Amino acid sequence: MKATIEGVANYLENEAYTKDTVQQKLDEMTDQLNELAEEFEENDSQIETVARESIADTVFLVLKAYHIDIDIEEAIRNRDW
Repeated sequence: MKATIEGVANYLENEAYTKDTVQQKLDEMTDQLNELAEEFEENDSQIETVARESIADTVFLVLKAYHIDIDIEEAIRNRDW
């Protein structure tokens, strides 16, 4: 999970971006986390509530650090967890 979120932060650090391209990266990140959540379910487990909240908080902090005005609910809009 950490590496998936770090990928977005690395993108913001190293690439020219727009709000739309950031949302695209966030959608890709969320899709990867959804796949991970599916793996958990296949193994009779799940991403715990604390982890879900931590993911959202971390994404929020990344967006805030780079002064990107995307609502957190929009940022992780594709989540299945």
